[in-house]
Amino acid sequence: MSLPPPLAQALALARLATGLSEPNPRVGCVIVGADGTTLGQGHTREAGGPHAEVVALRDAAAAGRDVRGATAYVTLEPCSHHGRTGPCCDALAAAGIARVVASCTDPNPLVAGRGFERLRAAGVQVEVGPGAAETRELNLGFFSRMVRGTPWVRLKVAASLDGKTALDDGTSQWITGEAARVDGHAWRARATAVLTGIGTVLQDDPRLDVRLAPASRQPDLALVDSRLELPATARLFGPERRLLVYCAVPDSPRRAELQARGAEVIALPGPGGKVDLAAMLRDLARREVNELHVEAGFKLNGSLVREGLVDELLAYLAPKLLGQGQGIASFGPLPGLDAAIPLDFRSIDRIGGDLRIVARVAGRDAF
Repeated sequence: MSLPPPLAQALALARLATGLSEPNPRVGCVIVGADGTTLGQGHTREAGGPHAEVVALRDAAAAGRDVRGATAYVTLEPCSHHGRTGPCCDALAAAGIARVVASCTDPNPLVAGRGFERLRAAGVQVEVGPGAAETRELNLGFFSRMVRGTPWVRLKVAASLDGKTALDDGTSQWITGEAARVDGHAWRARATAVLTGIGTVLQDDPRLDVRLAPASRQPDLALVDSRLELPATARLFGPERRLLVYCAVPDSPRRAELQARGAEVIALPGPGGKVDLAAMLRDLARREVNELHVEAGFKLNGSLVREGLVDELLAYLAPKLLGQGQGIASFGPLPGLDAAIPLDFRSIDRIGGDLRIVARVAGRDAF
């Protein structure tokens, strides 16, 4: 079913908030007059900035357009609570908006239908439904955090066609081409946080920032470092982003040293002296992480897969065969083929000379 053109435009605007509005959802709004004229439009800005509805109202006011009696097409229920900004439902009603067409209800328990209730109580006609699937897909991380209490976990790998991410000695730069690396940075930019493991840091000393693609903000960094081996000179440290170090040793003398360098150290000990990864995801959600972009080695990848914590794979495959080497994820052995983890291909695209495959764990988005 095709969407009403103003709502299709609102969804296009919402996509422009990707990588900008974190931790808020990506929302677009288009205000249309009775004669079909677009009076104002906009998308959610950075955290603490105006939401899509307010941006659209301001856009109309700046152009001298009267929105009284108009319809606001918005991709998500207007908020009803005081957070970093005031309630959008009140702003729409106060402006004289007569009708709101929204794609879906906000899963945030602080909203969850209350925005619609307040609009109706103010005499505003409300319709819900068109574009719900598109809005939810665009905001899977936000929905995941609100409904499941964990971020949407996307595991990124760059591998040869025979599934090797590095040689036996750890050499991995570069298996895929430059176009794939640029595209990978764009996926980093949309995430709230990037996760890696201490093995990757000790092997490659990566920065894991966004350099090759446009970015209005740098994603936070999360590190699984069970024994607190992170060197104080590591390139992960940076003044412009938060660094969260998850360890399994609550009383390590290195905690103070790393905190002095700007890291926040969180002890979440699990079995076998390892970090409790499920608890880590819950903690990241409490810190308002919507999408978690994982760039790690085969050991941490394997642990996340084995514990059922990965939602989606972002795989770049190069037209190369490496033979013996390190794989994508170390887990198993499985008792049989029927125990394999089923995936649904979401997209397969050519990126330069490589393939980009987005594959989702089957049924994982049914929340």
